Amino acid sequence: MAKTKPPKQQSAFDADGLGKTVDRICEEIRKFYLWDQIPWVIGYSGGKDSSAVLQLVWLAIKEIPPAKRKKQVHVISTDTLVEQPIVSLWVDDSHAKMRKAAAEQEIPVTPHKLSPATVDTFWVNLIGKGYPKPTNQFRWCTSRMKINPSNNFIRNVIRQNGEALLVLGTRKAESQRRARNMSKAEEQSRGAFLDERLSVNTSLPNSRVFTPIEDWTNDDVWLFLMQVKNPWGHTNKSLLGMYQGASEDNECPLVVDTSTPSCGSSRFGCWVCTVVDKDRSMEAMIKNDQEKEWMAPLLELRNELACIEEGIGPAERKKIGKKRRDKLSDDDLRKIERSRRDYRRIDGRVMLFKDATIPGPYTKAFREHWVRRVLEVQKQIQEIGPKEVAKLELISMAELQEIRRIWLDEKHEFDDSLPTIYQEVMGDEFPIPPADDKLLGAEDWEILADVCDGDERMFRLQADLLDVERQFRGMTRRAGVYDELADRLKAGQFADEEEAIRLKREEKRRLDEAQGKKDETGQTPQLELFGEDDITEEIII
Repeated sequence: MAKTKPPKQQSAFDADGLGKTVDRICEEIRKFYLWDQIPWVIGYSGGKDSSAVLQLVWLAIKEIPPAKRKKQVHVISTDTLVEQPIVSLWVDDSHAKMRKAAAEQEIPVTPHKLSPATVDTFWVNLIGKGYPKPTNQFRWCTSRMKINPSNNFIRNVIRQNGEALLVLGTRKAESQRRARNMSKAEEQSRGAFLDERLSVNTSLPNSRVFTPIEDWTNDDVWLFLMQVKNPWGHTNKSLLGMYQGASEDNECPLVVDTSTPSCGSSRFGCWVCTVVDKDRSMEAMIKNDQEKEWMAPLLELRNELACIEEGIGPAERKKIGKKRRDKLSDDDLRKIERSRRDYRRIDGRVMLFKDATIPGPYTKAFREHWVRRVLEVQKQIQEIGPKEVAKLELISMAELQEIRRIWLDEKHEFDDSLPTIYQEVMGDEFPIPPADDKLLGAEDWEILADVCDGDERMFRLQADLLDVERQFRGMTRRAGVYDELADRLKAGQFADEEEAIRLKREEKRRLDEAQGKKDETGQTPQLELFGEDDITEEIII
């Protein structure tokens, strides 16, 4: 049976055409702008939807007499610090042109580039704390890196002005889920405001949401961008070219009417994203444009982190008995990912599920490997890339310093390996000197390793205990030192994963016996510590 094609989405321009529809939306924008003194916040990623919304707002305000342009319009772009470099450069250039054009045209638009706090960045959490790669089950990155910076800015605007209006480029045609969420917001907002085009923002009190292009299709967006000149001097044709380069077939037809298919399905985001199996956009960019081949090391690094076959090197293949050209199964990839992680939780506890430990944070060896790899790729890109990325930082000095602090103070790794890795890769000394209270160092780490003579459990336990003592040194009140030492002793009670599994099973068996639990045969059951629904990556935190 032949598949039926989904019905073509109805264009927002069918009734009145492009010109009249744009005029009507601009008039609506002017009405809201002059309605009150509540400042506006426009979310701008540099993509097609946010560009279209900002362009509409700019064109609408431009028709208002300068004396009445009193309301401030904040344009916010969130830089996660791991954005695709091409997109990041594009947004920076757009911001610069925006500032200049706003001053020349007397448009009250101010662009803001937001970024997460150092403690919330991708590398600090992954390399510093050892958080595993983000997945759909444990997507720890989005709120820290994307949502929090924007919400903090908006809350500050609300704090200063009492309210804020968010102008967003969200569209119902993006996905069924987006359409449901927008319809739900409309339902909740019914009767709440003087105009039904505004909706409530359930996550940020005292803020409203305005979505001018909510009923536009992809084709509508591209038709508008190609037919209406960008008012702050950025070129929409270059934007089209960027989407074209990120399309697998390298095709992105020039949209001249609503019957022409568009290329709006390309997605730009963090180059390290592991929530998806493969980064099709970056793959296409490298494949379709010789000038973007310098991004290949980024893709290789991302694939290694994602633990997909293309990213697995000879060393990790050898660990599971595979040669360079051997095909890797899903089970092989799971073994490799598991080998990168500790069998204990981040606080040292061991948890079992189906007679296996639930993996915890990345091991010391893998974290050290990863900071080395990031620095190597950063140096490589600075050398082979265009002049625009000659000073590109994949990982900032502030992040490196915070990672170093976490390794020293929270991981008790007093060998202080990060400065050594930095010097080996970059060829320069780590520019930030060690803390004044550094009593133990790499030499002490090596001496302790020799004394323990290969006993990994004893080595880690002694290192932890020594560093706890160092941290509490000099305190007039050493409150908490015994609790901290006890926690370290508990974390070091197992020689290896095999012993941990055996002893935890025995512990569970005795607990069940004490509680009098029996199975149908009258025997004590081997109960699992967690049910299927309880197992998520989040348990390592």
